[in-house]
Amino acid sequence: MWPNALTKLLGIEHPVVLAPLAGGPGTPELAATVCDAGALGSLGGGYLAAEELRSEIRKLRALTSRPFLVNLFAHAGPPPQKSTAEEIALARTFVAPFRAEVGLAGDPALPPPPSFSDQLAVVLEESVPVFSVTSGSLAREDVRALQQRGVVVIGTATTPDEARSLVDAGMKAVVVQSSEAGGHRATFASSPEKALLGMMALLPRVADRVSVPLIAAGGIMDGRGIAAALALGAQGVQLGTAFLACPESGASPAYKSALLRARGGGDPTVLTRAFSGRLARALSNRFSEAAEGAQILPYPQQNALTSELRRAAAKAGNADLLSLWAGQAVALARPHSARDLVRELVSETRAVIERLHRPSP
Repeated sequence: MWPNALTKLLGIEHPVVLAPLAGGPGTPELAATVCDAGALGSLGGGYLAAEELRSEIRKLRALTSRPFLVNLFAHAGPPPQKSTAEEIALARTFVAPFRAEVGLAGDPALPPPPSFSDQLAVVLEESVPVFSVTSGSLAREDVRALQQRGVVVIGTATTPDEARSLVDAGMKAVVVQSSEAGGHRATFASSPEKALLGMMALLPRVADRVSVPLIAAGGIMDGRGIAAALALGAQGVQLGTAFLACPESGASPAYKSALLRARGGGDPTVLTRAFSGRLARALSNRFSEAAEGAQILPYPQQNALTSELRRAAAKAGNADLLSLWAGQAVALARPHSARDLVRELVSETRAVIERLHRPSP
């Protein structure tokens, strides 16, 4: 598209970043295609055990010679209060009929998530080109250790204060996630409900607080959104929902169909904790509606409680029981190849900027 501080930092041609899309939709094939198109492909490793993460990184490396990004969940703050046996029983009772609907029996186990320290060790050992964290920060010594391996370290912020703290920790760029974004809220310095700032309000405030390159994320689906983000102070953009319907995406057919059906004049998305226990934006469906008022466990217990259900629902083509992460601009989704989508985004952005510079008749 054009060189700027961000493209120079990341070693890419276009200031466009594929959101990590952890949990299945993000694949090495999708990331590699985006990389080869001149943007920055990403691998979401938050749910992967350390050796699974290493395997995925090596698969991606075998598919592209371009720089790529690996993302992990830092999940800052004190651990959630331990659920009582009664709360767990109530949550299991709520999920039981949905499990039966897709042929699952018995109570699901609630294993802990992968070790973040073990995952981070793999990122360090593999010396990935770019590393980002979501829902938290890193200790200064971890940032320095990564940078000594040549890794560009990026944080994710939902408020100006979070952005400032990430820069103070030594990070060289910040993803600014607005309230329009699909998937989990990256908030780590307050409750997510207190950090629901739209892009128009959030991005200029962050740009006034920090001097590192900013990557706008949330509700950006085409060149109009990219041009607007650049005008508001970003040097690049991160898109997730826009790439979910691509053939290279690992999203299930039912998920992709739901995305492409999300039309109409209203907002088809909701903010819900129903699937993971963390606040996330998704297409509303029967499960998220039924969960209103139900017993929801904190992350990671709720995520473990529903994971087998979601996998079975994907296989059965049942979108009513899937976590259909999507941003508020999902109605603009296009089922194009990732390579073509990157090219279109670049072309559209150029056209918008040229139109804005054109003298009025």
